[in-house]
Amino acid sequence: MLRALVPYLAAAYASLIRLTTRLKTVRGSIRDGLRDGDRRFIYAFWHQRQAFFTVSHNDDKVSILISRSRDGEIIAETIRLCGVPSIRGSSSRGAADAVLALMGAVEAGRDIGLTPDGPKGPDRQVKEGVLYLAQKLGIPILPITSAQSNRIVLSKSWDRFHIPMPFGRSVVVYGTPVDVRPGDDLSCKALELKAVLDSITLEADLLVA
Repeated sequence: MLRALVPYLAAAYASLIRLTTRLKTVRGSIRDGLRDGDRRFIYAFWHQRQAFFTVSHNDDKVSILISRSRDGEIIAETIRLCGVPSIRGSSSRGAADAVLALMGAVEAGRDIGLTPDGPKGPDRQVKEGVLYLAQKLGIPILPITSAQSNRIVLSKSWDRFHIPMPFGRSVVVYGTPVDVRPGDDLSCKALELKAVLDSITLEADLLVA
């Protein structure tokens, strides 16, 4: 019963955060430029910062990749209640089905989002799945991050997960898109994506300090 209630409580909490947070967007023109060119893309954000994405992008045309774990089930239901559909799967469970579903979402005109270091880490290390997907679909990766002046940090979680708190300031920061072309070295592209994500995450933290 408690597990069934959690998504509803979490969705209500996300609405509270949305109503009480002063939000600033940095370099939103990057995303606007991709949209104006009618280009689909992959949002990439660190697992640590994923909670606020549902708050800031609840009205966006995006589908989020969520693992098939029990915790993933709660997350998927929570974001569904917030208006964001999910696609279930990970590199270890349901990978092939997830790739097909992600391809279908892109063909239907939706962007997709995922955590390149999720669902279990290591923290802030880009796995090659997102790069393979971008290469196969022929769409860019759009790095994105967020930071809040009021937040709880779960210090014992593997990624020091951030939970936004109400009545604070928040910033969403976009980074330079990463293109993965046929023949590109995925390990080199992983380093490139990590560098952008780390840079904009530091920038976001400084903006709300």
